[in-house]
Amino acid sequence: MNPTIVLVHGAFAESASWDPVIERLLDADQSVIAAANPLRGLASDAESVSDLVRSIDGPVLLVGHSYGGAVITNVDADAGEITGLVYVAAFAPDTGESANTLARKFPGSSLGDALRPVPRTDGTTDLAIAPELFHEQFAADVPAAETARMAVTQRPATLEALEEPCGDSPLWKQVPSWFLVASEDRNIPAELQRFFAERADARRTVEIAASHAAAVSNPETTAELILEAAAVQVPA
Repeated sequence: MNPTIVLVHGAFAESASWDPVIERLLDADQSVIAAANPLRGLASDAESVSDLVRSIDGPVLLVGHSYGGAVITNVDADAGEITGLVYVAAFAPDTGESANTLARKFPGSSLGDALRPVPRTDGTTDLAIAPELFHEQFAADVPAAETARMAVTQRPATLEALEEPCGDSPLWKQVPSWFLVASEDRNIPAELQRFFAERADARRTVEIAASHAAAVSNPETTAELILEAAAVQVPA
């Protein structure tokens, strides 16, 4: 039985950012759900995806982009029959690590200078990429007209979510993982992405010359890696 593929977007994006990949997965007769990631807090975001997984009959393959990788890492292992994890230019933290601390582990991220804060009445702070910087920062290999729309529809993440540490049971230690490394990423340095893949003992790592928006600029390669992971039958 093929798994249901659950796609989890990251910060400064939304579920439609998976559209080019979804098209290819549907063409391959896969069952797909693009989850709405709240981007409010790591534990609560992971619980939201865990709840979605609990509603699915049969096996599930989790796919995360960017901060969405941290979210799938923290999904409850008992939420369902999770067969694997696919990280697309994504964080794969270990216990106690946050997205913000990891982003500084290796040089190359210019994200901090591109962010604009919006203080909220609940005491948290929303972060979004300045629209005029979005193309170069997030999706330099995507046509400017498309990135202009992406900048307008981006969903902010809270500073608190990006600073919240990973929980005690990172899922990549329990199930197989696959990694797509974007070598031209200005959000998550490629060296950091390679570090994640090696640490997780990834089943396979594919590296491409792509921006952080690798799923948008290279949907074919992204979909192929997801389909490869979906085809693997993991023993119970």
